[in-house]
Amino acid sequence: MIDALTIGIRFALYVNLMLLFGLPLFGLYALKGAERLHGNVLPLRALTIWLSAAGIALSVLSIFAMTASMAGVALLEVDRASVGMMISETPMGNAWAVRMAALLATLTIAIAVGRGKAPAWLVLVSLGSATALASLAWTGHGAASDGVAGTRHLIADIVHLLAAGAWIGALAALGALLFRPARAMSDDHIRLTHRALNGFSLIGTLIVALIVLSGLVNSWMLVGPEHLLSMRSTLYGRLLIAKLLLFAAMLGLAAANRFRLTPAFDQGIKGGGTLSAIRRLRLSVVFEKSAALAILGLVAWLGTLEPPMAM
Repeated sequence: MIDALTIGIRFALYVNLMLLFGLPLFGLYALKGAERLHGNVLPLRALTIWLSAAGIALSVLSIFAMTASMAGVALLEVDRASVGMMISETPMGNAWAVRMAALLATLTIAIAVGRGKAPAWLVLVSLGSATALASLAWTGHGAASDGVAGTRHLIADIVHLLAAGAWIGALAALGALLFRPARAMSDDHIRLTHRALNGFSLIGTLIVALIVLSGLVNSWMLVGPEHLLSMRSTLYGRLLIAKLLLFAAMLGLAAANRFRLTPAFDQGIKGGGTLSAIRRLRLSVVFEKSAALAILGLVAWLGTLEPPMAM
């Protein structure tokens, strides 16, 4: 029961913190000027406030769940003293404290500064949410190794998380731009959506490169070349293979978006008919987001299992 709860909380935190990081970041590189403040384009300030508050609530739940897991008791049996010891005396607790501070700062900035000039507040909340997301690396396998190799693994894990967060946030933002009622699909909005798709195509190449490179480092540290042929014999290996297959599917969809669907959208804008292109883009984004959520579910599960190199 505790394992299932732990997986669920980890999954929710991954989704929450990646959106909290990726959405403001998208506003910085894909939107311009007043678009970043206009709630009718993307309600970035409201989303930041709600995601920060949800992240705080999930983090509180997570520290109780981690304490219950380590103590071997039910969640409702955890006492405050045990939670206090977890926070002050363990690396996971220290990471939790950093995450809470970052989330509180992000929430405060969004409330107090979010109505001000962009992109200043977006930069601040992106930094705060990046810190909160990076703190998850200290509660996973990336923090388990020692020495120089451990440092490299931790850095790779953080890069992996941030790159994935940028991708998840962009998918959510693009989905919000594409899934507008017909009455809200003005010519200006269609041109903005096309520009945002083009903007992400350029950033997406860097994101994919970072995910692949950091993923290779993580795989080397957690699986090792000597265990590659026996991966299917363990639950960890089978889940990792499923994750890699889903990631390959996401790469295929992203490539189709960049080299086929977005150019077709551009041609539709020039020719005055964008309905078919928008429908195909919507379908592609839905599949890509579904694959991303499945991957995050697998990652949350993998974090509770012993990797081959630790066996």
